[in-house]
Amino acid sequence: MQHIMETIRKTEQEFIDIRHQIHQHPELGFEEHKTSDLVASKLAEWGYEVHRGLAKTGVVGVLKNGTSDKKIGIRADMDALPIIEASGKPWSSQTHGKFHGCGHDGHTTILLCAAKYLAETRNFDGTLHVIFQPAEELLYGGKVMVDDGLFKQFPCDVIFGIHNMPGFKEGHFYFKSGALMASSDTIHIKIKGKGAHGAMPERGIDATLVACYIGTALQSIVSRNVSPFEQAVITIGCIQSGEAPNVVNSDALMKLTVRALDNDTRALLLKRISEVATAQAESFGASVQIEHVNGSPVLHNGADATKFAFDVAQKLVGEDRVHDNCHPFMGSEDFAFMLESNPNGCYMIIGNGDEPGFCSVHNPGYDFNDNCIVTAAAYWVALTETYLSK
Repeated sequence: MQHIMETIRKTEQEFIDIRHQIHQHPELGFEEHKTSDLVASKLAEWGYEVHRGLAKTGVVGVLKNGTSDKKIGIRADMDALPIIEASGKPWSSQTHGKFHGCGHDGHTTILLCAAKYLAETRNFDGTLHVIFQPAEELLYGGKVMVDDGLFKQFPCDVIFGIHNMPGFKEGHFYFKSGALMASSDTIHIKIKGKGAHGAMPERGIDATLVACYIGTALQSIVSRNVSPFEQAVITIGCIQSGEAPNVVNSDALMKLTVRALDNDTRALLLKRISEVATAQAESFGASVQIEHVNGSPVLHNGADATKFAFDVAQKLVGEDRVHDNCHPFMGSEDFAFMLESNPNGCYMIIGNGDEPGFCSVHNPGYDFNDNCIVTAAAYWVALTETYLSK
C-alpha cells in the first residue's frame, strides 16, 4: 500500500493550502455555506455526483465504478467553534469569535484528498459515498442528516469516521470495538420560587438557594446511584440567578451536561436528575421545569467493522503504529447517530502529536497537524480499495 502514500504525498501542499483556506474562514454549525461550496465544487470537478441540502449545508459525493453492489460511506465534519483563536499561526481565523479549534478543517481536507485520489485512480469496484456533515459541535448535525434520509438516499454497507487527537502519537491509529465515546445530554433546570427583599427572606422562596441544594444533591447520583463499574459524569456548567445582592430571587436557571458510556446508565442519569431536582425544589416550596435541550447516544463501534478497519491500518502503516486498546472518551461525537442508524461501522482516532506542550482541542491555541493529512487520506483510500476490492 506504500504506493498510495507516495502518490498522495505529491499533492500534499495542495491540500495543506486547502486546509489553511478552510481554517481562515471558519463557519459554525448549519452555517457552513462557503465550506460546503468549496467541498461541492471540488467533488464536481473530480467527477463525483454531488448532492446538497441534507441538514441544510451537508454535502454527499457519490462515485461509482465497476459492477459491484457493495457500498462504503466515509464521513467528515465541517463546522468550527465559537472561540477566539490564539494559535498565532499565519493562517489563523479571519473571523473574530469563530475558530477551527477541533480540527474539522483537517477532517474535511483529509476526505477531500482521498476523494481526489480515488476519482483519479478508480481502483475499486462498487460505490463510494463521501459524506461531509455540518454541526457536529452542536451534537445533532449527524442526527439531522440521518433524519433527512442520508442512508435511505445513500445506503452504506459500512460507514467510517475519524478524529484527530492531541496527546496521541502523530500519525498513529487508535481503535476500540464497542463504546468509544460517551453519550451527551444537555439539561436545563428552571427553578421557580418567590421573590422578596434580601432583608426579609422569610417572605420569599429563594430560587438561588434551591439551585445550590439541587446542585449538591445531583452530585450524589453518580456516587450513589451508578455502579462503580460504570462511567458517568454530571457537570453543572452554569447557574444564573439575579444580579443584585439584596434580592431573594424568584427564578434560577441551571445548565447541565450529562455523559455516560452505557445507554442504560444514560437513561438512569436522566431519570434521577429529574427526580432529585423535583424533590429538592418541592422541599423548599419551589417548582422546577426540566428541559432536555439535546442529546446524542453512546458512540458504539461495530465489532466486524472495527476489526476490518484495524487490519487495513496495520497493512498501511505497520503494526507498531496501530493500537487496539484505545481507552474510551467521556467526550461525545454525533457520528453516534450514524452508527445508531447503521451499526456496521467504526469511528477511530488518529494522533495529532504528543510533543511536550501539545495543545488540546477546544483550546484557543490548538491547530490541526498538517503532517496527518497524507497518512489519514491514504488510509481512507486503502480502506475503500480494500472493502470495494476488484
